[in-house]
Amino acid sequence: MSAPGPCRKAGSVAPPVLRVPNPFDQPALVRPKMAKLLSCVLGPRLYRVYRERGLARPSRAGEETAEGSPGESYYQPRTLEKHADSILALASVLWSISYYTSPLAIFYLYRKGYLTMSKVVPFSHYAGTMLLLLAGVACLRGIGRWTNPQYVQFITVLEDSHRIGTPEIKKKLASYNFDFRSWPVDFRWDEASSRPGSQSESRGISLLRPEPKHRSAANGFLRSVKKLPCQIVSYVVAHTFGRRVLYPGSVYLLQKAVMPMLLQGQARLVEEYNGKRAKLIACDGNEIDTMFMDRRESSEPHGKKLVICCEGNAGFYEVGCLPTPLDAGYSVLGWNHPGFAGSTGVPLPQNEANAMDVVIQYAIHCLGFLPEDIVLYAWSIGGFTATWAAMSYPDISALVLDASFDDLVPLALKVMPDSCRGLVTTTVRQYLNLNNGEQLCKYQGPVLLIRRTKDEIITTTVPEDIMSNRGNDLLLKLLQHRYPEVMAEEGLRVIREWLEASNAVEEAAVYSAYEVDDDWCLSVLKSYRAERGGHFPWSVGDDMTPEGRRQLALFLARKHLRNFEATHCAPLPPHEFRLPWHL
Repeated sequence: MSAPGPCRKAGSVAPPVLRVPNPFDQPALVRPKMAKLLSCVLGPRLYRVYRERGLARPSRAGEETAEGSPGESYYQPRTLEKHADSILALASVLWSISYYTSPLAIFYLYRKGYLTMSKVVPFSHYAGTMLLLLAGVACLRGIGRWTNPQYVQFITVLEDSHRIGTPEIKKKLASYNFDFRSWPVDFRWDEASSRPGSQSESRGISLLRPEPKHRSAANGFLRSVKKLPCQIVSYVVAHTFGRRVLYPGSVYLLQKAVMPMLLQGQARLVEEYNGKRAKLIACDGNEIDTMFMDRRESSEPHGKKLVICCEGNAGFYEVGCLPTPLDAGYSVLGWNHPGFAGSTGVPLPQNEANAMDVVIQYAIHCLGFLPEDIVLYAWSIGGFTATWAAMSYPDISALVLDASFDDLVPLALKVMPDSCRGLVTTTVRQYLNLNNGEQLCKYQGPVLLIRRTKDEIITTTVPEDIMSNRGNDLLLKLLQHRYPEVMAEEGLRVIREWLEASNAVEEAAVYSAYEVDDDWCLSVLKSYRAERGGHFPWSVGDDMTPEGRRQLALFLARKHLRNFEATHCAPLPPHEFRLPWHL
């Protein structure tokens, strides 16, 4: 039926009528296209399309190839999407800079008298206009994606993954690297049927807390009132620049700067080692970004063991300590701190422990590893989560701490003026208490400490002063807890003398000077364990001569600590990664 036209004379020939298509007349064709356009506008940023493992994909015309990796290419956006992405990325960086400098900017504007209604209202109009322009740029970016078959294919797979979630769909999704916020959830903290130490509340798992001092109610109230201003300042310091100084990897600008390295590192894990990325939900709601490399079916002799890596304060699993056990042939599970790269949240101690808890649960209940087959490997500040996991999951096979420390307070006091000692101590103890040594003493299993002889980070004086390395204190706390009789005056003195050795020659000289008989020490420890069991602390050494305690102390120190001649950030070579000694 033709549309009604204008009046015309009888016998005249009606002119042809041009019909404008109505999008609602063809819902089966047009509406899906509009829905797909909307998905492209709101969809995540696509970084890379991975090639199949073992296949070198030839580069197409116009594709940029990564250095040293012929045939590997990032996702190539169309011109409209590329320029729109650049504008939005610039706006994001400017917003981040303005966020960090906002206190200074507000103070400056206040001093200049600009914080008045007559000045703020026009500024709000400008800000609203900018937001509308950015929304328009986002729509243009969506149109550019909509015209790119590669992105349309990706967004279809992503939607199917959220809607259907079959293993086949997830396998297709794993061939894309995109904004991790849109990645579907693979495991939740409450999915495990049996959780050791689980709590009915979902706020977080338990941490070691300082024992409260008993005071009368009146004195306690007055003391709380007096401390209130200091506590408010401590809270503000810890939750503003304090945690950012402690965990610089959580700063957005730093993540933006290292993004190309992260993408390249992730591509290596996926394409060369068949890495499996997963999103875990911790009990506090944070999303934890993980990567798993499975060696159980390979010919690697250590493939049955899973090494869970805990990175440093500016480390990511893409470019952190993970390659060390990976290149050594182990199955490896890496994860990013809350607020790092794909993980959400902020890296406070409670959130760190919550994240580590769901990572352990994922390894046991989803990946199928027994706790006896799991090794914890931590570098630097990662020692906090590793020692917490060893304390909370005592059946873990072993613990390796590389360039770690016993307590954060001495290191924090090192970089702050003496006038702030009280505030620094209160802030750390209350909100940033990384008590690695205390947690380590709760673990009964094998432990290996790796001390960097040129460490410039965890020394409290200068790198050349090896006795100020807090790894020494970590060793002494461990040995004093496990072998209190051996670590009497004689044992403590010879271990300090041994720790002063800055190289292998000096270390061997001290060891030989006391004529340590390794076989005798080993037989003593085995006999004690056979007679009295293996639960620490041991009373071995209570009936020994001072010479015997000295020998046993040096033997135990060398078994639990190994020197590595390097600075703090030097990567540990794969051949230097070894499992701890145990009886």
